[in-house]
Amino acid sequence: MTDALTPTPGRAPEARERTLAIPDHLSPFQVLGENDQALAALEDAVPDTDVHVRGHQVTLRGTEDALRRSEHIMRSLIELAGNGQAVTTEAVQRVANLYGDGRASGEKLEQVLSRTVLSSRGRSIRPKTLGQQSYIEAIESSTITFGIGPAGTGKTYLAVAMAVQQLLSKQVNRIILTRPAVEAGERLGFLPGTLNEKIDPYLRPLYDALHDMLDPESIPRLMSAGTIEVAPLAYMRGRTLNDAFIILDEAQNTTPEQMKMFLTRLGFNSTMVVTGDVTQVDLPGSQKSGLKVVEQVLGGIDDISFRRLSSRDVVRHSLVSDIVEAYGRWEIRPGGSRDARHRANQGT
Repeated sequence: MTDALTPTPGRAPEARERTLAIPDHLSPFQVLGENDQALAALEDAVPDTDVHVRGHQVTLRGTEDALRRSEHIMRSLIELAGNGQAVTTEAVQRVANLYGDGRASGEKLEQVLSRTVLSSRGRSIRPKTLGQQSYIEAIESSTITFGIGPAGTGKTYLAVAMAVQQLLSKQVNRIILTRPAVEAGERLGFLPGTLNEKIDPYLRPLYDALHDMLDPESIPRLMSAGTIEVAPLAYMRGRTLNDAFIILDEAQNTTPEQMKMFLTRLGFNSTMVVTGDVTQVDLPGSQKSGLKVVEQVLGGIDDISFRRLSSRDVVRHSLVSDIVEAYGRWEIRPGGSRDARHRANQGT
């Protein structure tokens, strides 16, 4: 890398210029993305920076603060490409957000960018934000982990990836995935089919995650053998779950009594992960959400971790993060009170 001070008449502060080399084993296309989309995204993320590429040499020009940020981002893109990850506009935005996070440090960012949770079916599943990295670390170090956050933050997907990784490495003997089927209570009668067929739509997101990580042809065999179980929360009552990785999804729709019932199913050599979004409670009437009160009950107990993810951890389409933030702002306005949201949900 070179760094030169270049006076620019009529402009303050003065512009600097730095050059970075793309390693010989990588092509510029791998680092810069299709049609150099990474360059345009980098200049959008750091407006005071101009980026020029000639061969394997990248030249950055801008203010000192802008150069520091753009250099970090470019080095991270090289790291991503070196790990075999696609460099896209979304990847640039994600890295830029990481460097804009006050929790970030070079060491932590390198851990996020290089960490692989599971390699399966020709793809690698990795945490993509500092929040996701902290969530993964909590699952590894705690017997029970609560992952709380909005849609798109990878709560369930990463938990399933950790479960599959532990199953494949023989740390556990089975995976148990469960959700409360709130709408599948007294109103199931009008739906066609058997009980399992009626409940299946509520469990479909868990099946989808499994199909991303395992050979689809092996899943029926594993389920028939009891190695993988996907079932409504009510099926957990009265059981002790040993040698298992257990995930409770959509936990905001449990009552405090259901949450206690689930947590006390914990057996020896088992890991539990509880995920949910406390802003999306579908419980009828004035019932309390078990996920909302559990931290008050269990906070401070050793070997139980709580991790909160936010819009900064959303890894779906960039609009999802904007939507989450917009609803967050609306909910704290007078017209966005809990009662108003309830009336809106009821169509009144």
